[in-house]
Amino acid sequence: MTTAQTNPLLEVRDLKTYFATDRGVARAVDGVSFSIPPRTTMGLVGESGCGKSVTALSILRLIPSPPGRIAGGSILFEGQDLAALSEEEIRHVRGNQISMIFQEPMTSLNPVFTLGNQIMEAILTHQPVSHAEAREQTIDMLRRVKIPAAETLLDQYPHQISGGMRQRVMIAMALVCRPKLLIADEPTTALDVTIQAQILELLEDLQEEFGMSVLLITHDLGIVADVADQVAVMYAGRIVEMAPTVELFRNPQHPYTTGLFRSRPSLGRKKARLDVIPGTVPNPTHFPEGCRFHPRCAYAVDDCKKTDVTLQNISGEHGSACLLGQRKELQLQPV
Repeated sequence: MTTAQTNPLLEVRDLKTYFATDRGVARAVDGVSFSIPPRTTMGLVGESGCGKSVTALSILRLIPSPPGRIAGGSILFEGQDLAALSEEEIRHVRGNQISMIFQEPMTSLNPVFTLGNQIMEAILTHQPVSHAEAREQTIDMLRRVKIPAAETLLDQYPHQISGGMRQRVMIAMALVCRPKLLIADEPTTALDVTIQAQILELLEDLQEEFGMSVLLITHDLGIVADVADQVAVMYAGRIVEMAPTVELFRNPQHPYTTGLFRSRPSLGRKKARLDVIPGTVPNPTHFPEGCRFHPRCAYAVDDCKKTDVTLQNISGEHGSACLLGQRKELQLQPV
Protein backbone atom coordinates (compact mmCIF):
# COMPACT_ATOMS: atom_id res chain seq x y z
CA MET A 1 0.00 0.00 0.00
CA THR A 2 1.45 3.32 -1.07
CA THR A 3 0.57 6.98 -0.98
CA ALA A 4 1.47 9.84 -3.24
CA GLN A 5 1.03 13.59 -3.20
CA THR A 6 1.16 14.48 -6.88
CA ASN A 7 -1.02 15.15 -9.90
CA PRO A 8 -3.66 12.44 -10.32
CA LEU A 9 -3.18 9.74 -12.90
CA LEU A 10 -6.94 9.48 -13.34
CA GLU A 11 -9.46 12.19 -12.50
CA VAL A 12 -13.17 11.55 -12.98
CA ARG A 13 -15.28 14.71 -12.84
CA ASP A 14 -19.09 14.69 -12.52
CA LEU A 15 -19.42 11.53 -14.63
CA LYS A 16 -22.95 10.70 -15.76
CA THR A 17 -23.78 7.47 -17.58
CA TYR A 18 -27.42 6.92 -18.51
CA PHE A 19 -29.35 4.08 -20.14
CA ALA A 20 -32.56 4.35 -22.13
CA THR A 21 -35.12 1.80 -20.92
CA ASP A 22 -38.82 1.11 -21.46
CA ARG A 23 -39.47 2.61 -18.02
CA GLY A 24 -37.50 5.78 -18.59
CA VAL A 25 -33.87 6.91 -18.34
CA ALA A 26 -31.82 4.89 -15.86
CA ARG A 27 -29.20 7.15 -14.25
CA ALA A 28 -26.78 4.35 -13.40
CA VAL A 29 -23.91 6.79 -12.71
CA ASP A 30 -25.15 10.24 -11.82
CA GLY A 31 -22.45 12.76 -10.98
CA VAL A 32 -19.47 10.71 -9.79
CA SER A 33 -16.14 12.42 -9.09
CA PHE A 34 -12.88 10.98 -7.75
CA SER A 35 -9.16 10.93 -8.52
CA ILE A 36 -6.45 8.29 -8.32
CA PRO A 37 -2.80 9.37 -7.88
CA PRO A 38 0.04 7.34 -9.42
CA ARG A 39 1.04 4.08 -7.70
CA THR A 40 -1.99 3.99 -5.39
CA THR A 41 -5.07 1.81 -4.94
CA MET A 42 -8.60 3.14 -4.64
CA GLY A 43 -11.38 0.85 -3.44
CA LEU A 44 -14.85 1.45 -4.85
CA VAL A 45 -17.44 -0.32 -2.69
CA GLY A 46 -21.21 -0.63 -2.47
CA GLU A 47 -24.14 -2.96 -2.96
CA SER A 48 -24.90 -4.66 -6.27
CA GLY A 49 -26.66 -2.26 -8.60
CA CYS A 50 -25.16 0.93 -7.16
CA GLY A 51 -23.15 1.76 -10.31
CA LYS A 52 -19.63 0.48 -9.54
CA SER A 53 -19.14 -1.64 -12.66
CA VAL A 54 -20.81 0.95 -14.91
CA THR A 55 -18.31 3.51 -13.60
CA ALA A 56 -15.44 1.20 -14.58
CA LEU A 57 -16.88 0.47 -18.01
CA SER A 58 -17.42 4.19 -18.57
CA ILE A 59 -13.75 4.93 -17.91
CA LEU A 60 -12.80 2.52 -20.69
CA ARG A 61 -15.67 3.65 -22.93
CA LEU A 62 -17.14 0.15 -22.99
CA ILE A 63 -20.74 1.19 -22.38
CA PRO A 64 -22.95 -0.38 -25.09
CA SER A 65 -24.53 2.37 -27.16
CA PRO A 66 -27.47 2.15 -27.53
CA PRO A 67 -28.94 1.89 -24.93
CA GLY A 68 -26.17 3.48 -22.84
CA ARG A 69 -24.31 6.76 -23.20
CA ILE A 70 -21.96 8.98 -21.27
CA ALA A 71 -24.31 11.90 -20.71
CA GLY A 72 -21.88 14.29 -19.05
CA GLY A 73 -18.64 14.84 -17.19
CA SER A 74 -15.02 14.17 -18.03
CA ILE A 75 -12.57 11.29 -17.56
CA LEU A 76 -9.09 12.76 -17.44
CA PHE A 77 -6.24 10.27 -17.82
CA GLU A 78 -2.86 12.01 -17.58
CA GLY A 79 -4.75 15.19 -18.43
CA GLN A 80 -6.41 13.78 -21.57
CA ASP A 81 -10.21 13.52 -21.59
CA LEU A 82 -11.04 9.94 -22.55
CA ALA A 83 -14.70 10.86 -22.99
CA ALA A 84 -13.75 13.15 -25.89
CA LEU A 85 -11.59 10.64 -27.80
CA SER A 86 -12.67 8.98 -31.02
CA GLU A 87 -13.26 5.22 -31.05
CA GLU A 88 -9.93 4.68 -32.79
CA GLU A 89 -8.09 6.84 -30.24
CA ILE A 90 -9.64 5.11 -27.21
CA ARG A 91 -8.58 1.70 -28.59
CA HIS A 92 -4.94 2.80 -28.23
CA VAL A 93 -5.58 3.48 -24.53
CA ARG A 94 -7.80 0.48 -23.75
CA GLY A 95 -5.77 -2.62 -22.93
CA ASN A 96 -2.53 -0.68 -23.30
CA GLN A 97 -2.39 2.22 -20.83
CA ILE A 98 -5.54 1.20 -18.94
CA SER A 99 -6.50 -2.44 -18.55
CA MET A 100 -9.37 -4.19 -16.81
CA ILE A 101 -9.90 -7.52 -15.08
CA PHE A 102 -13.56 -8.47 -15.42
CA GLN A 103 -15.73 -10.25 -12.87
CA GLU A 104 -16.10 -13.64 -14.55
CA PRO A 105 -12.98 -14.95 -16.31
CA MET A 106 -14.89 -17.85 -17.88
CA THR A 107 -17.19 -15.45 -19.74
CA SER A 108 -14.40 -12.93 -20.46
CA LEU A 109 -12.09 -15.46 -22.11
CA ASN A 110 -13.02 -16.67 -25.58
CA PRO A 111 -13.71 -20.43 -25.38
CA VAL A 112 -12.64 -21.15 -28.98
CA PHE A 113 -9.15 -19.60 -28.85
CA THR A 114 -6.16 -20.85 -26.91
CA LEU A 115 -5.07 -18.89 -23.87
CA GLY A 116 -1.77 -18.06 -25.54
CA ASN A 117 -3.47 -16.57 -28.60
CA GLN A 118 -5.72 -14.40 -26.45
CA ILE A 119 -2.83 -12.94 -24.46
CA MET A 120 -0.63 -12.47 -27.52
CA GLU A 121 -3.43 -10.60 -29.29
CA ALA A 122 -3.16 -7.81 -26.71
CA ILE A 123 0.58 -7.50 -27.34
CA LEU A 124 0.35 -7.61 -31.13
CA THR A 125 -2.46 -5.02 -31.11
CA HIS A 126 -0.49 -2.43 -29.15
CA GLN A 127 3.21 -3.15 -29.65
CA PRO A 128 5.40 -3.35 -32.79
CA VAL A 129 6.76 -6.83 -32.09
CA SER A 130 6.94 -10.09 -34.00
CA HIS A 131 4.81 -13.13 -33.22
CA ALA A 132 7.82 -14.86 -31.68
CA GLU A 133 8.56 -11.86 -29.45
CA ALA A 134 4.89 -11.70 -28.39
CA ARG A 135 5.05 -15.38 -27.49
CA GLU A 136 8.11 -14.82 -25.29
CA GLN A 137 6.47 -11.86 -23.57
CA THR A 138 3.38 -13.97 -22.95
CA ILE A 139 5.38 -16.79 -21.38
CA ASP A 140 7.26 -14.27 -19.22
CA MET A 141 4.01 -12.71 -17.97
CA LEU A 142 2.46 -16.11 -17.23
CA ARG A 143 5.50 -16.90 -15.10
CA ARG A 144 5.14 -13.56 -13.31
CA VAL A 145 1.59 -14.45 -12.33
CA LYS A 146 2.98 -17.72 -10.96
CA ILE A 147 1.52 -20.14 -13.48
CA PRO A 148 3.59 -23.34 -13.61
CA ALA A 149 4.55 -24.81 -16.99
CA ALA A 150 3.66 -21.58 -18.79
CA GLU A 151 4.75 -22.92 -22.19
CA THR A 152 2.24 -25.78 -21.92
CA LEU A 153 -0.62 -23.49 -20.88
CA LEU A 154 -0.25 -21.42 -24.08
CA ASP A 155 -1.94 -24.18 -26.08
CA GLN A 156 -4.76 -24.85 -23.62
CA TYR A 157 -8.33 -23.54 -23.71
CA PRO A 158 -10.19 -21.77 -20.87
CA HIS A 159 -12.31 -24.82 -19.97
CA GLN A 160 -9.18 -26.91 -19.40
CA ILE A 161 -7.91 -24.96 -16.38
CA SER A 162 -9.28 -24.13 -12.92
CA GLY A 163 -11.04 -20.93 -11.89
CA GLY A 164 -8.00 -19.70 -10.00
CA MET A 165 -5.77 -20.31 -13.02
CA ARG A 166 -8.25 -18.55 -15.30
CA GLN A 167 -8.10 -15.51 -13.03
CA ARG A 168 -4.29 -15.55 -13.22
CA VAL A 169 -4.53 -15.69 -17.01
CA MET A 170 -6.87 -12.67 -16.93
CA ILE A 171 -4.33 -10.80 -14.82
CA ALA A 172 -1.55 -11.74 -17.24
CA MET A 173 -3.64 -10.55 -20.19
CA ALA A 174 -4.44 -7.25 -18.44
CA LEU A 175 -0.83 -6.55 -17.46
CA VAL A 176 1.10 -7.85 -20.44
CA CYS A 177 1.32 -4.33 -21.96
CA ARG A 178 2.40 -2.83 -18.61
CA PRO A 179 -0.59 -0.45 -18.13
CA LYS A 180 -0.40 2.59 -15.87
CA LEU A 181 -3.88 1.89 -14.46
CA LEU A 182 -5.51 -1.45 -13.73
CA ILE A 183 -9.26 -1.66 -13.11
CA ALA A 184 -10.06 -4.82 -11.15
CA ASP A 185 -13.81 -5.52 -11.03
CA GLU A 186 -14.51 -8.05 -8.26
CA PRO A 187 -11.26 -9.91 -9.10
CA THR A 188 -11.83 -12.64 -6.48
CA THR A 189 -15.53 -13.39 -7.10
CA ALA A 190 -16.39 -17.13 -7.02
CA LEU A 191 -12.92 -18.09 -5.76
CA ASP A 192 -12.37 -19.85 -2.45
CA VAL A 193 -10.79 -17.91 0.40
CA THR A 194 -7.29 -19.35 -0.05
CA ILE A 195 -7.21 -18.56 -3.77
CA GLN A 196 -8.64 -15.08 -3.08
CA ALA A 197 -5.72 -14.31 -0.77
CA GLN A 198 -3.22 -15.55 -3.38
CA ILE A 199 -4.78 -13.41 -6.15
CA LEU A 200 -4.79 -10.27 -3.98
CA GLU A 201 -1.18 -10.83 -2.92
CA LEU A 202 -0.24 -11.34 -6.57
CA LEU A 203 -1.92 -8.08 -7.58
CA GLU A 204 -0.10 -6.18 -4.84
CA ASP A 205 3.26 -7.63 -5.89
CA LEU A 206 2.69 -6.78 -9.56
CA GLN A 207 1.48 -3.28 -8.69
CA GLU A 208 4.70 -2.67 -6.80
CA GLU A 209 6.80 -4.13 -9.61
CA PHE A 210 5.11 -2.22 -12.45
CA GLY A 211 4.41 0.99 -10.51
CA MET A 212 0.78 1.13 -11.60
CA SER A 213 -2.38 2.43 -9.96
CA VAL A 214 -5.37 0.19 -9.24
CA LEU A 215 -9.10 0.87 -9.09
CA LEU A 216 -10.44 -2.05 -7.07
CA ILE A 217 -14.19 -2.60 -7.33
CA THR A 218 -15.62 -4.87 -4.66
CA HIS A 219 -18.39 -5.37 -2.12
CA ASP A 220 -15.94 -6.96 0.32
CA LEU A 221 -14.82 -4.44 2.94
CA GLY A 222 -12.20 -6.87 4.23
CA ILE A 223 -10.39 -6.79 0.89
CA VAL A 224 -10.52 -2.99 0.84
CA ALA A 225 -9.06 -2.79 4.35
CA ASP A 226 -6.10 -4.93 3.28
CA VAL A 227 -5.12 -3.36 -0.03
CA ALA A 228 -6.65 0.10 -0.63
CA ASP A 229 -5.12 3.48 0.15
CA GLN A 230 -8.42 5.31 -0.25
CA VAL A 231 -12.06 4.20 -0.34
CA ALA A 232 -15.08 5.60 -2.16
CA VAL A 233 -18.47 4.29 -1.01
CA MET A 234 -21.08 4.31 -3.77
CA TYR A 235 -24.85 4.28 -3.46
CA ALA A 236 -27.59 4.82 -6.07
CA GLY A 237 -25.25 6.14 -8.77
CA ARG A 238 -23.30 8.51 -6.52
CA ILE A 239 -20.36 8.48 -4.12
CA VAL A 240 -21.74 9.07 -0.63
CA GLU A 241 -18.47 8.91 1.32
CA MET A 242 -14.78 9.07 0.47
CA ALA A 243 -11.75 8.97 2.75
CA PRO A 244 -8.32 7.40 3.28
CA THR A 245 -8.88 3.76 4.23
CA VAL A 246 -7.73 4.01 7.85
CA GLU A 247 -9.86 7.12 8.42
CA LEU A 248 -12.97 5.56 6.85
CA PHE A 249 -12.74 2.41 8.95
CA ARG A 250 -11.99 4.36 12.12
CA ASN A 251 -14.57 7.11 11.68
CA PRO A 252 -17.29 6.49 9.05
CA GLN A 253 -19.49 9.56 8.55
CA HIS A 254 -22.39 8.34 6.40
CA PRO A 255 -25.23 6.11 7.69
CA TYR A 256 -24.92 3.89 4.60
CA THR A 257 -21.24 3.26 5.30
CA THR A 258 -21.94 2.32 8.91
CA GLY A 259 -24.71 0.03 7.66
CA LEU A 260 -22.23 -1.78 5.41
CA PHE A 261 -19.82 -2.18 8.33
CA ARG A 262 -22.50 -3.59 10.62
CA SER A 263 -23.60 -6.12 8.02
CA ARG A 264 -20.14 -7.72 7.88
CA PRO A 265 -19.72 -11.17 9.42
CA SER A 266 -17.20 -11.21 12.26
CA LEU A 267 -15.77 -13.90 14.53
CA GLY A 268 -16.15 -11.62 17.54
CA ARG A 269 -19.83 -10.84 17.01
CA LYS A 270 -22.12 -11.26 20.03
CA LYS A 271 -25.29 -11.27 17.92
CA ALA A 272 -26.46 -14.50 16.31
CA ARG A 273 -27.76 -12.67 13.23
CA LEU A 274 -26.10 -10.08 11.01
CA ASP A 275 -27.46 -6.55 10.91
CA VAL A 276 -29.11 -5.61 7.63
CA ILE A 277 -29.82 -2.33 5.88
CA PRO A 278 -33.62 -2.28 5.43
CA GLY A 279 -35.07 -1.91 1.96
CA THR A 280 -33.27 -2.12 -1.38
CA VAL A 281 -31.21 0.08 -3.70
CA PRO A 282 -33.70 2.35 -5.50
CA ASN A 283 -34.58 1.91 -9.15
CA PRO A 284 -32.24 4.20 -11.16
CA THR A 285 -35.17 5.37 -13.28
CA HIS A 286 -36.98 6.71 -10.19
CA PHE A 287 -34.58 7.87 -7.49
CA PRO A 288 -36.30 9.29 -4.39
CA GLU A 289 -36.38 13.04 -3.86
CA GLY A 290 -33.78 14.50 -1.54
CA CYS A 291 -31.09 12.20 -0.18
CA ARG A 292 -31.30 8.94 -2.10
CA PHE A 293 -30.61 6.92 1.04
CA HIS A 294 -33.28 8.52 3.22
CA PRO A 295 -35.97 5.81 2.73
CA ARG A 296 -33.56 3.29 4.30
CA CYS A 297 -31.90 5.58 6.85
CA ALA A 298 -32.68 5.40 10.57
CA TYR A 299 -31.39 8.98 11.04
CA ALA A 300 -33.43 10.68 8.29
CA VAL A 301 -35.37 13.87 9.11
CA ASP A 302 -37.73 15.92 6.98
CA ASP A 303 -34.89 17.96 5.41
CA CYS A 304 -33.28 14.74 4.15
CA LYS A 305 -36.42 14.05 2.10
CA LYS A 306 -36.21 17.43 0.36
CA THR A 307 -32.50 18.33 0.03
CA ASP A 308 -30.41 16.73 -2.71
CA VAL A 309 -27.17 16.13 -0.80
CA THR A 310 -23.81 15.99 -2.60
CA LEU A 311 -20.38 14.95 -1.35
CA GLN A 312 -18.86 17.67 0.82
CA ASN A 313 -15.57 17.84 2.67
CA ILE A 314 -15.88 17.20 6.41
CA SER A 315 -12.25 17.22 7.49
CA GLY A 316 -8.94 16.68 5.76
CA GLU A 317 -9.50 14.26 2.86
CA HIS A 318 -12.74 12.93 4.32
CA GLY A 319 -15.96 13.72 2.45
CA SER A 320 -19.56 12.70 3.07
CA ALA A 321 -22.92 13.24 1.38
CA CYS A 322 -24.98 13.30 4.57
CA LEU A 323 -26.94 16.47 5.33
CA LEU A 324 -26.89 15.93 9.10
CA GLY A 325 -23.24 14.94 9.10
CA GLN A 326 -22.31 18.16 7.31
CA ARG A 327 -24.25 20.12 9.94
CA LYS A 328 -22.53 18.15 12.75
CA GLU A 329 -26.00 17.04 13.93
CA LEU A 330 -25.46 13.34 13.25
CA GLN A 331 -24.17 11.12 16.06
CA LEU A 332 -23.62 7.69 14.55
CA GLN A 333 -23.58 4.68 16.78
CA PRO A 334 -20.15 3.01 17.01
CA VAL A 335 -19.60 0.36 14.37
